[in-house]
Amino acid sequence: MFNNSKEQRLRAWVDFRKQLETSKDPLQDTIDLYHMAPLVNIQVDPYNDDLWPDPWELLYDNKYCDFAKILGIAGTLKLTDRFSDVPMMIHIYTDRENSEVKYLLFLEEKVIGYEPKKAVDKHKIPSNIKFDMSFQYTTSR
Repeated sequence: MFNNSKEQRLRAWVDFRKQLETSKDPLQDTIDLYHMAPLVNIQVDPYNDDLWPDPWELLYDNKYCDFAKILGIAGTLKLTDRFSDVPMMIHIYTDRENSEVKYLLFLEEKVIGYEPKKAVDKHKIPSNIKFDMSFQYTTSR
């Protein structure tokens, strides 16, 4: 999908969202899709939600840092009937032991972004994690 023209990307994304409505594992399907997105160092300021691109802008620009991938996953899921009413929170924390920043998407009992390439149960997230910032994720339909 990400190698296509802007119009083809949009069409493929709409079709992908439609298939999520009946998918047996919509979270994994969406994680797998965004795993294939072109990666850049920094595309989006994660600390200023006023500047976050909407899902359509992400598709248009087609450049994804680790945080933009989380936004893409959240926006894709939120724009389905299946997840439209599911509260989503994005938490940012610094793993000081490994000197890395992590972007976590919490929805229902799952967390995306803690482990690469899969969602984990939210109870597997260590209780001693101190979040730097937290944002409720919303997008208009």
